[in-house]
Amino acid sequence: MSADDAALPNRLPRPSGEREALERAWLMPTGWRRPRAVNNTYIGKLYIGTALLFLVLAGVLGLLMRAQLAVPGNTLLAPDTYNQVFTMHGTVMMFLFAVPVVEAFAVYLLPNMLGARDLPFPRLSAYAYWAYAFGGLAFFCTLFFGLAPDGGWFMYPPLTSRVHSPGLNADFWLLGIGFIEISAIAGAIELIVGILMTRAPGMSLAKMPVYAWAMLVVGLMIVFAFPAVIAGTALLEMERAFDWPFFVAERGGDPLLWQHLFWFFGHPEVYIIFLPAAGMVSAMLPALVGKPLAGHGAIVAALVGTGVISFALWAHHMFTAGIGPLSAMLISAASLSVAVPAGLQVFAWIATLWRGRARVNTPTLFVLGFLFTFVIGGLTGVMVAMVPFDWQAHDTYFVVAHLHYVLIGGVVMPLLAALYYWLPLLGGHPLSERLGRWVFGLVFGGFHVTFFPLHIAGLLGMPRRVYTYDAWVGLEAVNLVSSLGAVALGAGFALLAFDLARTLRRPERPHGNPWNAGTLEWIPSEDYATRSVPQVTSRYPLWDRPTLSEEVVAGAHWLPGTPTGLRETLVTSPAAARLSHLIVLPRDSWLPVLAALGTAGFFLLLTVKWMVTAFAFGVLAIVTTLMWLWHSDRDPGLASASVGEGVSVPVGAHGLRSHSWWASVILVVVDATVLASIVFAHIHVAMRGAVCPPPGAALPPLGTTALGAAAFVASSLFVALAGRGAARATPSRWRGGWLVAAALAAVAGFAALLLAHQSAGLAPRATAWGATVAALLSYLGFHVVLMLFFAAYLGARIGCGLVTPRQRATLENVALLWHASTAQALAVAFVPYAVAAWL
Repeated sequence: MSADDAALPNRLPRPSGEREALERAWLMPTGWRRPRAVNNTYIGKLYIGTALLFLVLAGVLGLLMRAQLAVPGNTLLAPDTYNQVFTMHGTVMMFLFAVPVVEAFAVYLLPNMLGARDLPFPRLSAYAYWAYAFGGLAFFCTLFFGLAPDGGWFMYPPLTSRVHSPGLNADFWLLGIGFIEISAIAGAIELIVGILMTRAPGMSLAKMPVYAWAMLVVGLMIVFAFPAVIAGTALLEMERAFDWPFFVAERGGDPLLWQHLFWFFGHPEVYIIFLPAAGMVSAMLPALVGKPLAGHGAIVAALVGTGVISFALWAHHMFTAGIGPLSAMLISAASLSVAVPAGLQVFAWIATLWRGRARVNTPTLFVLGFLFTFVIGGLTGVMVAMVPFDWQAHDTYFVVAHLHYVLIGGVVMPLLAALYYWLPLLGGHPLSERLGRWVFGLVFGGFHVTFFPLHIAGLLGMPRRVYTYDAWVGLEAVNLVSSLGAVALGAGFALLAFDLARTLRRPERPHGNPWNAGTLEWIPSEDYATRSVPQVTSRYPLWDRPTLSEEVVAGAHWLPGTPTGLRETLVTSPAAARLSHLIVLPRDSWLPVLAALGTAGFFLLLTVKWMVTAFAFGVLAIVTTLMWLWHSDRDPGLASASVGEGVSVPVGAHGLRSHSWWASVILVVVDATVLASIVFAHIHVAMRGAVCPPPGAALPPLGTTALGAAAFVASSLFVALAGRGAARATPSRWRGGWLVAAALAAVAGFAALLLAHQSAGLAPRATAWGATVAALLSYLGFHVVLMLFFAAYLGARIGCGLVTPRQRATLENVALLWHASTAQALAVAFVPYAVAAWL
């Protein structure tokens, strides 16, 4: 068919009841039931609001720090209180604001920008938000009870070991941040699958907005980076709880192991929060200057290149830790090379400004402020990437200034531009342009007055993380100027908060397209997103087809109604965005809220040793999650559905075309990366010793280990037999028995591995080598418990007749996760032998 026909799959007048059916299917709950909503626009608004709340709270802590350092010898904050304040400031900014806010904007913007009705796992988005909100607010409140962490947002051992930090402060950080990272990973899975599989028909990867590319790269980065900090926090908590000496040098451990694990997450995180901001700039600039983005393909390549190179930079923070000259040289080269893709984006933005005519409004001012500030941060980044200079500037306020130039200049200013640019989507009203210029002046000017002098303080030798300084060292002027700038910066954010509150209270109205943007998020939408899903033929569809909004609202494009009477969205092929099938989305539910509450309560109450209450919350999380999963993978009742005049697609899919299968694949990658981090810990401590295994330790008997590994392989075989015949109309009556056999084989295999190591005299408290082996076995034991749950859950669904040729997702996903757990069991079984043979 012609291009015009492709753009108008429903050229006939639409039935009058289609819109009403959509409204019924997507009806939002009201009153006290409102929190059970899972619609992406609702969750996205909550997400953004909560992240901005944490920005304010962290900013208040930053003002307290600057008040303490305004004059020498100040006693406003006691030393212990200051340690808690600066630790919470960094922790809240990095973990509770920076990463959540970029996911929050994506949850709100991406479905409409991609032309989808919603993301493919709305309840997962809701769970990720509520876990973040419950856990983050409870974690912040530790500050009011003297229980806030005080070891820095990086929590370096041995300062955070049980010996030097005997209280619960460090435990709150380790357990609280650990599950908040799980929430971030859940959001990343949702975004990756949504971007790749729920784009509007015709929106190929070449036509996909740069912001979506940025979030796709960031989602993949989260999948590979965040498991390292999850593994690191688990190891440090086990050291504190069980005296397993992973980081105790006297027993074969190494404090630098924590730095390796932490910064393998920590340095990519800088780009995890910068790339979405860069994507926002690339999305806003074309509308602000009235011209397409210059170098679209080059910017996409730069995003991918930055994501890849960022994983080679973790030891950039360890030049003074004694990593060796060759390692330092290689990391320094990688640190310099990452400036190339970042610089490419900057030049592309400048070219876009040059070829168009920029309107001097608040979003443009913040974009220009971002460019100026980020370039300065990039230049100082090149300076600290040079090993000789870093040796002089490390742990001084020069690094503090550089960090804030990159994070505030590279992240906060684009986010403020985004607020001014996209706020009309919330209620139709823009923020005040007159007040916006005052906000920009106070924020931009206050920021530079605050942080530029800190470069000078660092070069004068002022160390970071000190709560005071003497009057005779010559630091009074720069610190006083910096503190005065912080007051102006705070005033700018206060004025923005006032304008936000004033604007959001106004009655809603149609938002229109105030910037004459060319992307799909400006099409009028309701709770069900757009009236129909547009056919996309270019990167700027609203520019190339000026009547597109009216056509979509009239239902002239794909899926103008609800064939199943439920919530639905289209799935398209990952590369070319060809129509594939229709998926039915879950309705609103309390289950994600309760599961998140149970998860947060379990981790936080476990910290204070309220064991019974903690496990009660854990049971709540497990039960509600099982109920949530039980209601998924339902037969929608239709084999195919009409999504346009004469065009029908299947309802649901399985195997490689299933969105839930790919989510399970990503989960397997996350899981394997956690295990790889623990294996790295084992290799690290093994290499540190003179011999492997160390004196007093021994490898387990190979025969017993082989029997355990064989049992796990047999369990996977039994699961495969249980799934045999899933494509036939009559399921095998032996499936339940095969699942029981699989569960028993997994338990037998784990027991054999435990017996093998016990017979070899495994003593995790004696050496770090033994502790890492015990950690590997513990992680495997966690998987065996999950395998038992998998077997019971899948067996129950089989018994209830919920595993059929049309309902195969649960079976396929459980099989995938089971086989991945078997692969992990084989790795745990034989890694100690391989490492010993290698060394």
